[in-house]
Amino acid sequence: MTTKLEFSLDQIDYQILRIMQENARTNNADIARELGMAPSAILERVKKLEQKQVILQYNAKINPDALDQKLLSFIFIKAQDPIGTQKVGILLAKIPEVQEVHDIAGDDGYLIKVRTNDAAGLVDLMRNSLGKIEEIISTRTTIVLETVKEEQKLVIPTED
Repeated sequence: MTTKLEFSLDQIDYQILRIMQENARTNNADIARELGMAPSAILERVKKLEQKQVILQYNAKINPDALDQKLLSFIFIKAQDPIGTQKVGILLAKIPEVQEVHDIAGDDGYLIKVRTNDAAGLVDLMRNSLGKIEEIISTRTTIVLETVKEEQKLVIPTED
């Protein structure tokens, strides 16, 4: 059973999150200057946001083409997972090429996002990684031809 976290955020927290989401490398002094606050107050707020698990981690966004991971695919997976377990989801999450695993409603149990070098890499992933998960009944793959928008940014509330 998962515990629901309680988040109590104010407008200053939202402003900090907006700045950090745009560029996580923005330092506390720059955030403080932008918000007209002391750097120590910003540091304290950022630490609290981390402790509350509002800020989960800091990442660098890397161009997949630079690593020759040009093929983006989404795979719908039908699996024999007993209700309430995520055995297949946990196994899928361990596959390096799998970027996202979603337990979804409907006929399919999971939707995963994968990046591979090319079609041959996708076939290899399907045969040698997905094929080894016995509980997978079937898959349905959609290959992305062109990405119009791809980002992880959330809509952060603003003052009304």
